[in-house]
Amino acid sequence: LKPEDIKVVSKKQPTKEELEELLFAWKVVKHVKSNAIVVTKDKCTLGVGAGQMNRVNSARIAINQAADKVKGAVLASDAFFPFRDTVDEAAKAGITAIIQTGGSLRDEESIQAADEYGMVMIITGLRHFKH
Repeated sequence: LKPEDIKVVSKKQPTKEELEELLFAWKVVKHVKSNAIVVTKDKCTLGVGAGQMNRVNSARIAINQAADKVKGAVLASDAFFPFRDTVDEAAKAGITAIIQTGGSLRDEESIQAADEYGMVMIITGLRHFKH
């Protein structure tokens, strides 16, 4: 995935540093199985959530693992968000940017949530989802 392959769907545009961090997180999340969420900062993986029945629980696990380092981190998801709840959880924790595949019937709700929180959201159009 290259910067020219992504689509920024939020009103807020990523900084150069955020874009680099999001692309790093995207590389990490492709190696995690099903319902994968990773949280990264400064090119370090802070939290990994996977194997849960839903994406928001994977996000909660990754955010909890990141602990006090989560503020200012980014989040990557191996598939789309079926609901805005993952964006809500990320924002509440202090995540500033999200990269995900897009493709949900409710993408607009997730994008709207990102805009409400002043977050960056990038859609790749590519899935890494594994079972």
